[in-house]
Amino acid sequence: MTIRVLIADDQTLVRTGFRLILDAEPGIKVISEAADGEAAVRMARRLRPDVTLMDIRMPKLDGLRATELLAGPGVEDPLRVLVVTTYDVDENVYAALLAGACGFLLKDARPRLLVEAVHAAVRGEALVSPAVTVRLLAHFTGADRDQRPVPLTGRELDVVLAVARGWTNAEIAERLTVSLSTVKSHLTNVQGKLGARNRTEIAIWAWRTGLLR
Repeated sequence: MTIRVLIADDQTLVRTGFRLILDAEPGIKVISEAADGEAAVRMARRLRPDVTLMDIRMPKLDGLRATELLAGPGVEDPLRVLVVTTYDVDENVYAALLAGACGFLLKDARPRLLVEAVHAAVRGEALVSPAVTVRLLAHFTGADRDQRPVPLTGRELDVVLAVARGWTNAEIAERLTVSLSTVKSHLTNVQGKLGARNRTEIAIWAWRTGLLR
């Protein structure tokens, strides 16, 4: 299956660079580009790409609102949106995750990481640099601690901590010595218990409850 990607960024050089990287990768095809948020939402709804790369700061409609319209709460058939930003610690990025983005990358990430992030998004796994995740979530969730009882089993907590550290499903399975299907089953249970829409919200919950510091 060919992964269809939409690139939304107001900088022509950035869009061109992303297109060159992704089109050179077997199994990935850039189907269109958008130079502003309104165009990104319109194209994404019409073309239904497998992954949309979304810049945050764009004219007409910023990437935060565009992400919410495509992947946010209440969207009947949400799309996978991967936020790509210049800022590694920025409350706009945090807001994008809450708006439904499946993860984020920095624009200076190495090309291979961009390709891996697209594949991860298609699999339902948010590829986020663990170091960036730690700084971002620690910075913005420390003052908003969730004191409710933890409704998870011990094994589910193990999986949650692994997700919060940025591990993929395959890495979790290997390190916890369980099958990939078991990991997926745990994640499904966790999302149901927490009301989380994706892995990023699971990671945010882990920080809010103080499971990670």
